[in-house]
Amino acid sequence: MRHTISVLVENKFGVLTRVAGLFSGRGYNIDSLNVAPTHDSTASRMTIVTHGDEATIEQIIKQLNKLPDVLKVQDFTAGESVDRELVLVKVSVDSKSRAEVMQITDIFRAKIVDVQPKSLTIEITGNDSKVDKFLELMRTFGVQEITRTGKVALPRK
Repeated sequence: MRHTISVLVENKFGVLTRVAGLFSGRGYNIDSLNVAPTHDSTASRMTIVTHGDEATIEQIIKQLNKLPDVLKVQDFTAGESVDRELVLVKVSVDSKSRAEVMQITDIFRAKIVDVQPKSLTIEITGNDSKVDKFLELMRTFGVQEITRTGKVALPRK
């Protein structure tokens, strides 16, 4: 099962290395990892997406709580949260397909951020299902490159 874990940490040197080391040292895989400062410049939020059963996730959370500089750990899979991901995708276009790609982009409320004679670079932000559906449609035109930020999430409460 896929889990989104939010880790609030002190904004100090080496914290990212310790968290990543915890995962690799125990053979857990990180599907995506996003780290950025919060409104408090002394703290950063790490959003980690990983796979595992309940026992594995419980073990990961216990181990994370033991690390120095970790302030708070939350598993957003169990509770309500708001999550988003930013994706940039470069799509092949020609004179015939350009209008269709632009129309689909508009339907998904995405933005065209670069226009070239044979490609469009599109920015899309949303939850997993929205982004995945958009990318599936773009593959029919020919995806040249993709970059993804990884998920960011906050609790609703």
